[in-house]
Amino acid sequence: MQQQSADSIDLGGLVADLNSLLRLKTNVIGMKLFAQAAEMEAIPKIRRPNAIHTTDQIVSMASRLGWTVGITADDLVGAQCRAVIGLSPQDEKWLAGENYVGVWHGTADDARKRQEALDVVPFGQYQALAVSLLASGRLDPPDICLVYATPGQMIILINGLQYTGYKKFEWGVVGETACADSWGRALKTGEPSLSLPCYAERRYGGVPDEEMLMALKPSHLAKAIEGMKALAKNGLRYPIPPYGIQSDVRAGMGVSYAKK
Repeated sequence: MQQQSADSIDLGGLVADLNSLLRLKTNVIGMKLFAQAAEMEAIPKIRRPNAIHTTDQIVSMASRLGWTVGITADDLVGAQCRAVIGLSPQDEKWLAGENYVGVWHGTADDARKRQEALDVVPFGQYQALAVSLLASGRLDPPDICLVYATPGQMIILINGLQYTGYKKFEWGVVGETACADSWGRALKTGEPSLSLPCYAERRYGGVPDEEMLMALKPSHLAKAIEGMKALAKNGLRYPIPPYGIQSDVRAGMGVSYAKK
């Protein structure tokens, strides 16, 4: 399947198809970086924080509450949140990660290694970021989409991405600051990026225990949906019905592979 340009994609249609295929319980949202804060502030119905937050909280204001929210570096709690999305320098002080020694890591060397492992947006290109319900179309178009899903839903989404133009996905886990595995990596590389949301995302962003996060461009999401539609026609769809651990497997396998 040839990927569509972001400008030609029906974002509302994508969300409707995705919810029909996966029965998601959390809103699918978009995220977009802006070179100038004024561009972000011009988005219709944009909300600006009146308190200091983590990026996890800002993301969840969109995915859990349905808000359209815009931020600059001044709205975020510290250098870690800012640096992942390119709103503050990834300088020597940031790379040292001193705040994490004795908290998330046993030594200064361990903290530095974790900081160096993070996928982040280079500093100096952007001044602001916004998040919004994908179906609203307010980001026109977003840089990436964020899909929260259970492992069962997520593997069907991944299968959809792999239905045509197959590639093996290889994702990493940095541990704390897992937003670098999802939106940090997707914004930096443009590639679909899966993460296990970390402690901060769950504590401050309210991400439930059972949810994972996929960050991907609208064109990749459209490709995944087309793949999932094809899988559904083959009888491979969500929810995945348990077959029974003591049943004769030949009958079940025969439904999918009898003609092969």
